[in-house]
Amino acid sequence: MTLTEKKTFRLHLIYSFFEGFIMGVLNLNEFILLRSMRGTNYEIATLVQFSVLVLLFSTIVNEFLKRVQNKKSLLRYIAVFTRMPLFFLFFFPSNTNEIANNSYHIIFLSIFLVYYIAHPFVLPTINLFLKNAYSHQNFGKLYGYASTLNKIVILFATFFIGLWLDFDYFAFRYIYPIIGILGITSIFVLTKIDYTEPVLTEIKPHFLNSVKNSFTDIYKILKHDRPYFHFQLGFMLYGFVWIGTMAAISIFFDQVLHLNYTSVAFYKNSYNLVAIIILPFFGKLIGRTDPRKFGIYTFGALMIFLFFLTLTEFFPFHVTIWGIKIYYILILAYISYGIFAATMALLWYIGSAYFCKKEDAANYQSVHLSLTGVRGAIAPALGIVIYEWIDFKGVFGTGIVILLFSIAVMIFSLKKIPKISIKH
Repeated sequence: MTLTEKKTFRLHLIYSFFEGFIMGVLNLNEFILLRSMRGTNYEIATLVQFSVLVLLFSTIVNEFLKRVQNKKSLLRYIAVFTRMPLFFLFFFPSNTNEIANNSYHIIFLSIFLVYYIAHPFVLPTINLFLKNAYSHQNFGKLYGYASTLNKIVILFATFFIGLWLDFDYFAFRYIYPIIGILGITSIFVLTKIDYTEPVLTEIKPHFLNSVKNSFTDIYKILKHDRPYFHFQLGFMLYGFVWIGTMAAISIFFDQVLHLNYTSVAFYKNSYNLVAIIILPFFGKLIGRTDPRKFGIYTFGALMIFLFFLTLTEFFPFHVTIWGIKIYYILILAYISYGIFAATMALLWYIGSAYFCKKEDAANYQSVHLSLTGVRGAIAPALGIVIYEWIDFKGVFGTGIVILLFSIAVMIFSLKKIPKISIKH
């Protein structure tokens, strides 16, 4: 590694550590709304929806980011604005009925809508900073190592937060302000990465015209870069499944399997443990593997997860150890989910970067994030509709069929265009 890469990697690790703790808490987010606050099915779906709906505006935000000469300063303001509202959760009552019978659900959802507003600003900028700081040959490997640390911290955070919440259902009043502080700190650390903004050599057109041009660029990228179009089509199908089943899975854990916080944390940690073990391997593999082929592994692992999850309802054999309900088939499901988590941790964040030049990394990731927002606007509520119309088997079965189509798209693309020109 060069000196720049070493410094960047160190900051990347610190950022990943703090974000790991935050993600460990957010792992239980829907379950907190469901169990501690008694949120409704559609409120759970709305919470899931907010986490990706904001990405719908990624194209507009990306055009705005192009005009910002001091991106680091902007990110610091975004960090404070979007993380500070988490401190208001400290003042929530420690009574389920009082929370359910007042406006606290709306306040909770509003706070997290503001929290997720940071995503379309932060996620493309991470790609931009790292793509410029890491060499092409080290990109996947170093990202893989940072993701491994991230997963380790998620594992410990999820476990101990789960224990704390089983001891006190309303401990979230203290937990959320803590992640507010860490969220601000992590983004401030990210802004320490060396990045020099290119000097503007031309006058940019009016902002609205630029936004229009950005949407035109999205169309052109998807039209002319056929492998990338196929890649995003497969991602679109996969995304409908993953986002559409998230709320239903939380409800399934509560209503069918009757899991407590510690049990939920156990299963989420089991997949993170698998991801930690195999992430370095996949970090190296993605550097020399066509992202479309990598996508087949990813979508296939999620499909197997849903298959075993469905079987759990038919074969609910389990044992209870230290208050943790261990379903035998669910263990198999989360081993598959661990493979999915490891591959998706790389594919979602940096898969697009392998189709483009360094200077186009933000544009390609903007396309990726915008399409994530499109499916996020529809999928969560659609998943709940299918669940209420049929049942859990209908939600998970539909997901398996759609994932088969997403894999078929990747196979078709690889056969039609066997190789892509990976640009450094």
